[in-house]
Amino acid sequence: MTINTKIEEAGFSPASRISAIGVSEILKIGARAQAMKRDGKPVIILGAGEPDFDTPDHIKQAASDAIGRGQTKYTALDGTPELKAAIRDKFSRENGVSYALDEITVATGAKQILFNAMMATLNRGDEVIIPTPYWTSYSDIVEIAEGKPVLIACDAEAGFRLKAEQLEAAITPKTRWVMLNSPSNPSGAAYSAEDYRPLLDVLLRHPHVWLLVDDMYEHIVYDDFKFMTPAALEPALKNRTLTVNGVSKAYAMTGWRIGYAGGPRDLIKAMAVVQSQATSCPSSISQAASVAALTGPQDFLKERTASFQHRRDLVVAALNAIEGLDCRVPEGAFYTFSGCAGMLGKTTPSGKRIETDTDFCAYLLDDAHVAVVPGSAFGLSPFFRISYATSEMELREALERIAAACAALR
Repeated sequence: MTINTKIEEAGFSPASRISAIGVSEILKIGARAQAMKRDGKPVIILGAGEPDFDTPDHIKQAASDAIGRGQTKYTALDGTPELKAAIRDKFSRENGVSYALDEITVATGAKQILFNAMMATLNRGDEVIIPTPYWTSYSDIVEIAEGKPVLIACDAEAGFRLKAEQLEAAITPKTRWVMLNSPSNPSGAAYSAEDYRPLLDVLLRHPHVWLLVDDMYEHIVYDDFKFMTPAALEPALKNRTLTVNGVSKAYAMTGWRIGYAGGPRDLIKAMAVVQSQATSCPSSISQAASVAALTGPQDFLKERTASFQHRRDLVVAALNAIEGLDCRVPEGAFYTFSGCAGMLGKTTPSGKRIETDTDFCAYLLDDAHVAVVPGSAFGLSPFFRISYATSEMELREALERIAAACAALR
């Protein structure tokens, strides 16, 4: 028997660190919806977590100019000096937080920032507190790094926000990090300074716990909500806070893959070690474009946010008009996270009983041809997420289909 034959008989076995982790439910639903569209079905996809706007022209021009100048080589490992300077100035100008260049890191998307941070800091069994609903990658990244996600349910009555007493009760000697996301994907909930204050007071009492804040939707907030990042609100926590952001959402640059963060020098250095053995530097062209994004005109941000707010109001009103659905008004991002408990236990026209939010979302896709994501994918049921980062025409059509599908349940 040859070595190759033995390998074929043994079959493939994934590493234990990923054996219980699958591809994101969001991607699975999106792939199925796209397949249905290719088969000619009129599917409307409300699952994508990216703006429907194009990257602004001045940013695209900066990328083109960089190519023309021959900026197509490797750059410094975790960001060019020009981009780090732009990020430093952004943090100072918009957030009131001061970072030196060696306290800033740039990676291939904010997801890699999170991955680098967890891989650089977690030992097996270290705990990471994650409020739910949460972005699906948070817990999976922690598990890949052999940490233990500690999930804390934050329901609609609490505004999908973590409360100080919940945080206090969850902290143990093994707690290494707390992850907070404001405004949130998937709920759109945001923490004001008043919401943050009790949480930060808890962390001040537990000096072994670090804070990771995901500010990716910082510029997409509504109704005069005032965005605040914790490192500015409580300077005493700055030396154990990693402030994560990026250009994907505000600047409609999801495909450019640039995320960044500011944090303590030793942490940033450790994260660079991880990145050096993974991707090395981010794209040189994307970094040049990101300099233009952070230093160029910012007036379009308010215009686009106003458009998102109009769509938010449309979606929230339509969902709350459907008996059995309950949708909280989000403070930011471009998602609604609607309760669908009133639909559970009902039967579809084909005779299938809806037991879970996953069943409900499958029904909407199969019968109404509208793709949304169940709350179970984000760690909290029974809810479903709609991304309203699509045209008003498609939103209106999708909402009409959802209303009709719900009315058809018995």
